Amino acid sequence: MVKKMNKIEKRNNQELKEKLISVNRVSKTVKGGRIFSFTAVTVVGNGNGKAGVGYGKAREVPMAIQKSMEKAKKNLMKFEIFQNTLYHSITGSHSGSKVFIKPACEGTGIIAGGSMRSLLEVIGVRNVLAKTYGSTNPINVIQATVKALKEMRSPKMVAKKRDKKIEEITGIQE
Repeated sequence: MVKKMNKIEKRNNQELKEKLISVNRVSKTVKGGRIFSFTAVTVVGNGNGKAGVGYGKAREVPMAIQKSMEKAKKNLMKFEIFQNTLYHSITGSHSGSKVFIKPACEGTGIIAGGSMRSLLEVIGVRNVLAKTYGSTNPINVIQATVKALKEMRSPKMVAKKRDKKIEEITGIQE
């Protein structure tokens, strides 16, 4: 009997790296008192340009983490990376957070704060300089980083959009 695999199970076979960004206790005030629950933010990635972000909420911490991991696996996105770094400097913002990310030479490592570092690690970026401005709320920083990384354009994409050859864009003759 052949078992049909759903999309999540197929993606699980790719050996995804999972990282927990934050767990928070939140409360809802009702007539009888407070109801406490937990939220979790996680990132998953294959280390080769694919990553997803998940946010889960439940009455218990393990369930919140599990929900956020499942959502992150469902929300996998492809990002352009070049030799373990980026093609060019990028900026992104979400809510009160602004991020600036810049490529670095081999051996630099990931110089970035907290949640942005985790996302860049699971994507597969190894050498980068990054700075967060404004709010350092992990959820907003992650969303700003994702928006910035979506703006990344490879020379091939730029050449195609401008109807030019890659050599004209990069200035390198092959």
